[in-house]
Amino acid sequence: MQEPMMQRFLGLDVHKSVVEVCAIDEAGKTLFRRRIDCTREVLLKFAEELTAADVVALEVTTNAWAVADLLEPFVGRVVVSNPLKTKAIVEAKIKTDKVDAEVLAQLLRCDYLPSVWVPDPTTRVLRQLTSRRERLVSQRTRLKNRIQSVLAGLLVVVPVKTLFSQAGRQWLADCDLPAYERALVESDLRLIEAVDQEIDRLEQQLQQEAWNAPRVRLLMTIPGVDYGTALTLIAALGDLTRFEDGDRAASYLGLTPSVKQSAQTCHYGPITKRGNTQARWMLTQSAQNMARHPGPLGVFFRRLAKRKCWNVAVCATARKLVTIAWLMLKHNEPYRYASPATTQQKLSRLRVAVTGKHRQAEHKGRRPGVKNGAHPPSRLVPSLGRVCDQEGLPPAHGFEQLPAGEQRVLKSLGVIDYVQQISTDRRTPRQRKLRSVRVPREEAKKS
Repeated sequence: MQEPMMQRFLGLDVHKSVVEVCAIDEAGKTLFRRRIDCTREVLLKFAEELTAADVVALEVTTNAWAVADLLEPFVGRVVVSNPLKTKAIVEAKIKTDKVDAEVLAQLLRCDYLPSVWVPDPTTRVLRQLTSRRERLVSQRTRLKNRIQSVLAGLLVVVPVKTLFSQAGRQWLADCDLPAYERALVESDLRLIEAVDQEIDRLEQQLQQEAWNAPRVRLLMTIPGVDYGTALTLIAALGDLTRFEDGDRAASYLGLTPSVKQSAQTCHYGPITKRGNTQARWMLTQSAQNMARHPGPLGVFFRRLAKRKCWNVAVCATARKLVTIAWLMLKHNEPYRYASPATTQQKLSRLRVAVTGKHRQAEHKGRRPGVKNGAHPPSRLVPSLGRVCDQEGLPPAHGFEQLPAGEQRVLKSLGVIDYVQQISTDRRTPRQRKLRSVRVPREEAKKS
């Protein structure tokens, strides 16, 4: 009869060039310690010594996912831990690589190790793409600020509103600068051009990813959310089934208030700012679009901005955006109160950028059965349901299909007219363009 394999718990303190290994048994006794190089060949050789009964733990680092993927086929389980929560559980006066590896092994043995979700390969690639775009944009911003700093150091006042527009570039080229400062400006302009080219290439790849992902186009129906924000949010959240509700997803992104409670005293502070910084920043930018939106979220934003400061309203609206996005993805439903015209513009831009195809008009030229001059010219303003149908999205709920409780809330917010308006097709008259009449110079002088 074959004896069962002894279960071992291995803690790995992973660095850029080395890995400190500590293995313990079920009783907590140290079996061996080892320091190996953090290379694929050495790690594969080490993995061949492991068994299917072993369990491995390591903290999140830059190369943690590569190490976890390499060891996973050889062991029973690989646990990747959250270093912030691990430090909160165990705090040692003496901190070395050997101590850290042993702490991971002991916490794993006692089942006290706070683990993180291991993203799938598709989510990892999406996170890398969105993160790289953010870094390139930040790099371009630093280069532009450097040019602004050179001009400010020379007390040069920029006469145009935007320095890096076409008119601003022309003024900058004609501006009389000293030779040394001119060389600095030209160098930064060349770097900006190179970064712009990289951003354009990356944008094409992100647009293709967005077009191939129905969930991205679904989130684009939210006001202020373009394909970049939708991709970043989907990459940050990953598997939605690990969140019980939208509030958990908002907490994961650090958009919920911090709480300090003791006895009968409870204090709510600023947001926790945990999780993906890039996704949180992009959501706050999208939330500011709600200041002008006529729907229920816009009413919520404006009411809160009157009672609180602007930033509080922005963060609270961003949290609502996450909860709404979670519900939309769970039920495969577009945003119910999206502006049809704006939604159609966003989705059309993405479709044209990827496929180059423009949507065919329902009727070319004059509408059938309408004579010239019989009616004033008009244009069709489609309903949200028609836009979703044209763009291949799930059907949107009309006002009559909404629950009775939701209808009462809409009436109390005073947005019932807007909701009914976006639920039906309507035609609005086109304004005739006035033709400019040329006046001879002699008559103009007389007048």
